[in-house]
Amino acid sequence: MLNNITMGQYYPVDSKVHRLDPRVKLILTIVFIVAVFLAKTFVGYAILFLFIYGTARLANVPFKMLLRGLKPLRLILILTFLLNLFFTSGETVWVEFWIIRITKEGFLQALYYSIRLAFLVIGTSLLTLTTSPVSLSDAIEILLSPLKKIHFPAHELAMMMTIALRFIPTLLEETDKIMKAQMARGADFESGNLVKRAKAMVPLLVPLFVSAFRRAGDLAMAMESRCYHGGEGRTRLRVLKLTRNDGIACLVMAGLLALIILEGILL
Repeated sequence: MLNNITMGQYYPVDSKVHRLDPRVKLILTIVFIVAVFLAKTFVGYAILFLFIYGTARLANVPFKMLLRGLKPLRLILILTFLLNLFFTSGETVWVEFWIIRITKEGFLQALYYSIRLAFLVIGTSLLTLTTSPVSLSDAIEILLSPLKKIHFPAHELAMMMTIALRFIPTLLEETDKIMKAQMARGADFESGNLVKRAKAMVPLLVPLFVSAFRRAGDLAMAMESRCYHGGEGRTRLRVLKLTRNDGIACLVMAGLLALIILEGILL
């Protein structure tokens, strides 16, 4: 299950998407999220799917990897579908038995919300898979730098996000090691119902938290020993510059957003 988590992981290959400016990719991801919420019909979601699939192919990221990232969320997706299916009122009734009432409008809303949630996860995963944590933190800091005039801690926020993204694979690896060690001692994480599996995961929390706090302490000591005092006066090894491909990507995303808006008006 831990291998199915793609959020926060970086896929190190060379592609046009990887070479895009991280500021542009962050803004385009936000625009994509807006487009997902604006889509209202199957035509709009089909357009978004083709865009995601084409972007994944252009980024040399296996599309199966993006779909695999949905496996840890399958329970949330199923609950989202069922709650909207049974608790959404409508005029066209398909099934009505006792307190169960399934309507056409409820089915469509359940399907739309589930697809929307899946697209949100895939879109954000594609951002982290094609952007290194350091580049992403630089982009966040630069985009938030105008807020420094009102004493907003842009650098500190970007640093915290960098550390969080950087340690996601490390904590996953640590969790995997703890699980294998406990399974060698007879622990069972696979059998039983959902409640039993949740209880079996409780013994993982104590050693995982101890390891996380130990790593946080080591990181703080390392930063202090290197005289780290924030972002004032610090320079960057790689200066971010916009290229022609960044402009093309912005035009493509603007066209996608306009197409989704037009589809919502006409259909």
